[in-house]
Amino acid sequence: MNLKITKTPKCYVGGAFIRSESGKVAPITAASGAFYANVPQCSRKDLRNAVEAAAKAGAGWAKRSPYNRAQILYRLAEMLEARSAEMASALMLDGTSAADAKAEVAASIDRVVHYAGWADKYEQVLGSVNPVASSHFNFTVSEPMGVVGVIASDKSALLGLLSMILPVITAGNSVIALASETAPYPAILLGEMLATSDLPGGVVNLLTGQRKDVLATFATHAHIRALSAVATKAERTEIQIGGAESVKRLKFFNAEDAIDWTADRQQGVYEIRAFIESKTVWHPIGA
Repeated sequence: MNLKITKTPKCYVGGAFIRSESGKVAPITAASGAFYANVPQCSRKDLRNAVEAAAKAGAGWAKRSPYNRAQILYRLAEMLEARSAEMASALMLDGTSAADAKAEVAASIDRVVHYAGWADKYEQVLGSVNPVASSHFNFTVSEPMGVVGVIASDKSALLGLLSMILPVITAGNSVIALASETAPYPAILLGEMLATSDLPGGVVNLLTGQRKDVLATFATHAHIRALSAVATKAERTEIQIGGAESVKRLKFFNAEDAIDWTADRQQGVYEIRAFIESKTVWHPIGA
């Protein structure tokens, strides 16, 4: 008789799998109520370490050509499709039906392909050549912001998470994402796919745990230049107060609303625009 080996989930930070530095874990159970695994409960120290990893990886990722970023994202879609049955099983742990889980995985694959398509095209939409009353060329070009934080929805644990991460990295930023508190396992599995994809380690860092333990650090960390969060009214207030000192760019999704992550408005070039900075360049004509 073979002894069953219980999986030890780990978070994905800096291209490596880590346990929380606190050593804390929380059990997750299958829909039947049976124990499934212990998931790390990340701390403020884990978040600070993830910011360092994201900052190191960010410069190289920002220098990649848009075409290369598109190829890498498309490769991620291929990997997600190859392991779609496994990911659907992960989504079903919280009681999601098999049909809904399968549909969410399919929508997630489509979303990755969608942003792969935008990677080498958004500059043409968001950049411009500006008319000026002098003998100069005047261009506005898009640049990534740097390190961006993501606090994901508890619902739609895969599609919601990817819908928030993808526009950030498509624009050349690196990201630290806090996964669903109630359904963290799909993010663990996503980390395993990222580790064997072409995406450089540290571009996407996935943490699990409780919001209350890291929310203030997300809001106040000076090296996190923007924050995209599914948040309650009280959480939004805390983030706005904490982010004011470092002048963070904030994008909120209302946690009290039923967010339809499959909707077209949850994807597209304007989602990318939320995580870029515009730089205007003047150049003399004839020089």
